[in-house]
Amino acid sequence: MALTVVVTGANRGIGLSFCKFYKAQGYNVIGVCRNSSTELDGIAQTVITGVDVSHAADRQKLFDQLCDVKIDLLINNAGILRNEILGQLDLETIEQQFQVNAVAPLAISEGLLDSLNRSAKIAIITSRMGSIADNGSGGRYGYRMSKAALNAAAKSLALDVQSRGITVGIYHPGLVGTEMIGGAGDITPDQAAERLAARIEELSLENTGAFYHSNGEELPW
Repeated sequence: MALTVVVTGANRGIGLSFCKFYKAQGYNVIGVCRNSSTELDGIAQTVITGVDVSHAADRQKLFDQLCDVKIDLLINNAGILRNEILGQLDLETIEQQFQVNAVAPLAISEGLLDSLNRSAKIAIITSRMGSIADNGSGGRYGYRMSKAALNAAAKSLALDVQSRGITVGIYHPGLVGTEMIGGAGDITPDQAAERLAARIEELSLENTGAFYHSNGEELPW
């Protein structure tokens, strides 16, 4: 029987690459997004559209559609990047990033908890920009703050679901050439998905809740 993976932000970038990777591995792929793409429609067995992860009603629609599905891997990939500069702070975009990047992955993980098989895995796609120790350049207030909050939530989640046999991996994909950063990057989305999938494969009760670069390096908080 095929394993099932659910990927948020699945219509492009790393999310789409995750779908391609796991489809090739024989998984039943469920892609979740606001608007689908031709590529995603050709890959995923199921595409759930109209889901803005920051909206509670859209998340509930997702939960309702997946209530009878048993999930082996949940990849919380959806995220947004905005740029705030000191002296020109936009509190609205900061709050927006908190909702999408930090609150939504936690809410989705909780909402799908009863659909997760025992020994299921939750992958949290975060960023090393959420590391306080690693911050040597400043700026990007909303993104840094939201990813730091996501890391904190993911660590608590890992501890709270451990008794269910569920593990949580917290992953920085690397500098990936996606539309989010204008296409500039050190690796492609496909390379990032492949490296992240290797980290997910290594995820166990022994290393649950740890913060890793996709290259295997453990990152500081």
